[in-house]
Amino acid sequence: MTSTTAFWLAGRQATGETTFDVTSPWDGRTVGTVSVPTDAQIEDAVSAAHAVREDFAATPAHVRAAALDHVSRRLVERTEEIARLISAENGKPVKWARGEVGRAVSVFRFAAEEARRFNGGEAQRLDTDAGGQGRLAFTRRFPKGVVLGIAPFNFPLNLCAHKIAPAIAAGAPIILKPAPATPLSGLILGELLAETELPAGAWSILPVPNDRMPALVQDERLPVISFTGSETVGYAIMDSVPRKHCTLELGGNGAAVVLADFASDEDLDRAAQRIATFSNYQGGQSCISVQRVIADASVYDRLLPRIVAAVEAQVTGDPNDDATDVGPLVSEAAAQRVESWVDEAVAAGAKLLTGGKRDGASYAPTVLTDVPAEATIFCEEVFGPVLTVRKVDGEAEAFAAVNDSKYGLQAGVFTHDLGTAFRAHRALEVGGVVIGDVPSYRADQMPYGGAKQSGVGREGVKFAMDDYTYERVMVLTGLAL
Repeated sequence: MTSTTAFWLAGRQATGETTFDVTSPWDGRTVGTVSVPTDAQIEDAVSAAHAVREDFAATPAHVRAAALDHVSRRLVERTEEIARLISAENGKPVKWARGEVGRAVSVFRFAAEEARRFNGGEAQRLDTDAGGQGRLAFTRRFPKGVVLGIAPFNFPLNLCAHKIAPAIAAGAPIILKPAPATPLSGLILGELLAETELPAGAWSILPVPNDRMPALVQDERLPVISFTGSETVGYAIMDSVPRKHCTLELGGNGAAVVLADFASDEDLDRAAQRIATFSNYQGGQSCISVQRVIADASVYDRLLPRIVAAVEAQVTGDPNDDATDVGPLVSEAAAQRVESWVDEAVAAGAKLLTGGKRDGASYAPTVLTDVPAEATIFCEEVFGPVLTVRKVDGEAEAFAAVNDSKYGLQAGVFTHDLGTAFRAHRALEVGGVVIGDVPSYRADQMPYGGAKQSGVGREGVKFAMDDYTYERVMVLTGLAL
């Protein structure tokens, strides 16, 4: 049995009265045992964050930036250790876990840079009207208050980083609730933050069970909620606290469009490889993984066999093996849900071209065609290694097919035509359009979020900092301008 991992209460280690085991979805072994905070300890964390909020907002930028730089450097130093931990608790192949650590390194570095330049203030002259003569407006941003960050299991380090780093950079205290299935990666960030000089109460990392989350959500001392996870839970949170500021990143069913001009053998080989890789990376457990392929009729017959071959070439198996492309899903229950959705689609007339088999928590990379529009797997986010392929006639039908979804996170458009790229940017009802590639690209400094039921607000360090703060204007009077 591994030793019990403490949680982080107002910047210090603490242990509760109960524990739970974190197990590997690959082989069921115990990866770690985590201590659970008591109600009294949760209250201590909230009280400390609320009490320190004004002092933390006034903390010099160089102090916050230095702390963020420290975490970034320490993640680099411990990359392999942390990647192995991510892989063990989450099940993602270690090569993808290393990439996740690298992204978290960047998130904390970007946050350090933004901490140094954010909120410098902006002056605006008001004598453009006679009533404003001798007056000057000066605007700065100030934190809205303590942030409650709720992170998911699929990127257990980097999505915790996307909650913590912008809050610290903006001077907003944060209480982070990592996913119960994958708390260890988030708790590692506590170890690194504890090595800094941030004030007590500026951050806490609490592995709180989901059934105790509503009390945190309802607490009036936590006016900002940043949630990444399912549509059902996200909107339930927002509906329960209509006067709070909520940022919700809720997922999607990402579409990759392959248009008629992307027609050479080299083009189609590249598109097929990118689609196969990013429908299956992280076991398909990414909000922007490829779930729907929409191909122009002129390239469909040449593209489809390439996609099937590229999917079948994905190496599945032990996530600890550097050669593995696709590991297990986060749990057997998750794999069973994917299995049921595929079986439902096939029973309704969909053609299964490859995959469609489950082994415990693992589900084979799968390709479907002729999927009925009413099938669950066509309408909802599968969050598994499954893609559907559809034939369309022309650009307009392709873009309409992308928009024929309640989700709108990101879309990829394989085209060489610049005019098409701008038309896609205008037409597609999504938060991000990736030209010449799959929808699965995310740079951690860019604005990231969706339209429609994919959520509200934007992640991305600077954009999250904007979300965590508000503008306050000071008017100076009696000036000779």
